[in-house]
Amino acid sequence: MRTERNLTRLDRVFARLDREPERPAHLDVPKMSRHRIALFAATLAFYLAIVWAVLITSWLVRLDWQVMFFRPYQQWPEIHAFVDYYVVLGQRGPTAVMVAAWLGWRSWRQHTLRPLIALGVSLLLLNVTVGAAKIGMGRLGPHYATTIGSNEMWLGGDIFPSGHTANAVVTWGILAYLASTPRARRWLSALSAVVSLGVGMSTVYLGTHWLSDVLLGWAAGLLILLALPWFEPLISRAESWILGLRDRLYARRGRTEPARVPAGTPVAATPPASEREDAPALEPVPASRSRAPAYLAPGPHTARSERTPVTPAGSRRPPHADRHPRNTAPAARHLSGG
Repeated sequence: MRTERNLTRLDRVFARLDREPERPAHLDVPKMSRHRIALFAATLAFYLAIVWAVLITSWLVRLDWQVMFFRPYQQWPEIHAFVDYYVVLGQRGPTAVMVAAWLGWRSWRQHTLRPLIALGVSLLLLNVTVGAAKIGMGRLGPHYATTIGSNEMWLGGDIFPSGHTANAVVTWGILAYLASTPRARRWLSALSAVVSLGVGMSTVYLGTHWLSDVLLGWAAGLLILLALPWFEPLISRAESWILGLRDRLYARRGRTEPARVPAGTPVAATPPASEREDAPALEPVPASRSRAPAYLAPGPHTARSERTPVTPAGSRRPPHADRHPRNTAPAARHLSGG
C-alpha cells in the first residue's frame, strides 16, 4: 500500500514561494513628490533650529540640565533592567543584522536586490551625516559635563545628535519605506515611530544623552528617510550592475566548465588516440627497448605433421640449407663417378 508524505508547514511555505512571480507588479518606488519635499524642508529647518538653540545656550540647554539633575534612572529604578535591553533596538549592529535578514528574505522572494541596496544606502548616509555632525560639534554627554548650564560644545565629545535615536529611525523606518502596500506602510511607519521614540527616551532615562541630542537624532534620521527617493536611480543602477556581473560570471563559468551529461544518456565511444585527428604524434621507441615480435602460428590451424618449420626471429641456431620439410622426399643428389 502506497502512502503519501504529509506536507509540513515549511514545505507549504516553500511551495508558495516557488509560485511567486519574477517581480511583483504592485511594488511602487517612492518618488520625490511636493509633499515629501515640503516635509524634508520642514525637518531640515527643525534640525537647524535645534543646533542653533544649543549653540546660543537657549532655554533648550537649560531644559537639558534640568532633566539631567532629575535623574530619571533614580526616580524609576524598577524599569532600569527593561530599559537596558530595550535600548539595544537603537544599536546599529544588532538592528542592522535583524533588518538585513528580513530584507534579504524579501529580496529572495521578490527576485530583486532593491531592499538590501536601499538598506545599505540608508546606513551609509546615516554614518556619513550623523558621524560628521558628531565629530564636528564635539558635544560632551551628561556624565562628562564640566560646567553647569553650558552647552558643552566643541570639547571632544560625540553624542550630538543621538546615534541610537537616528539609527532607530532609519533602521526601522526603512521597513515602512519599502512596504509594498499603503496599509502596510502606515502600520510600519507608526511602529517605527514608537520604537524610535522609545529608544530616544531610553537614552535620556539612562543619562547617556541630553534631551536635545534625542530631538536632533530624530530629525537626522527622518531627513535620511525623506531623501531616499533622490537615490532611487542610483539604487536601480547598482542593482542592474550587480545582476549583470552575476550573469557574466555565470556565462564565463559555463564556457570554462565541461557540460554536464544527464544520468542515463548514452555516451559515444571515443576513438583510439592513434585515429583521432588532434592526437599528438607518437614518439619512436628506441631500438634498445624494442622486442622481437611474438611468433604466431599461421592459420588456419593444421596438423603438426603438416606445418612448415619456421625459425623464430632472434634464434641463436644458424639456418641449415640442407634441411627439408617433413614427409617430403629429399632431392636427388648428383653422383659423381670416379
